[in-house]
This record gives sequence, structure tokens and C-alpha cells, in this order.
Amino acid sequence: MDCRIGCAACCIVISISSPIPGMPNGKPAGVRCVQLTEDNKCKLFGQPERPEVCSSLKASQEICGGNNEDAFRNLTTLENITNP
Repeated sequence: MDCRIGCAACCIVISISSPIPGMPNGKPAGVRCVQLTEDNKCKLFGQPERPEVCSSLKASQEICGGNNEDAFRNLTTLENITNP
């Protein structure tokens, strides 16, 4: 499965503890990444500065579901159950 262009659920919903250019302390859950363009594309995609956690996320039916709303709901659930 490929990412749905413009979805950006993973760039908004999940927390990222590693530094991101423009967000040296990482990103809290529910906060839009500063590296997202206005049309929800990652400015760091394919770049070495992209955090490992972002590169390791792969689109799948279990995470992304059938539409953007599914992706936001599924990732919110995942974030909530993995939050210490």
C-alpha cells in the first residue's frame, strides 16, 4: 500500500520524540509537523534529516484504513495505547 497523498495523519496524530528540523524537541501528539506543506506533503520525505520514526512508518491497511478519517482514528488509538 502507498501513502495517500495529502493525508498526513502520521505527521499530525503521533508524537515524535526525536528532533525534527524546526522542532528540536520533537513533536507532541496532535500537533501538525512544521515540515508539512499546506497541501500536507512532507518537506523531508526522502531526505537524511527525516526522523527515523517517520521513515520507519509504512502505509498499511491496518494503520491507514480505507480513507483519511480511518487513518486519523487508527493512529489516535495506537498513540493512546502506546503512550506511557
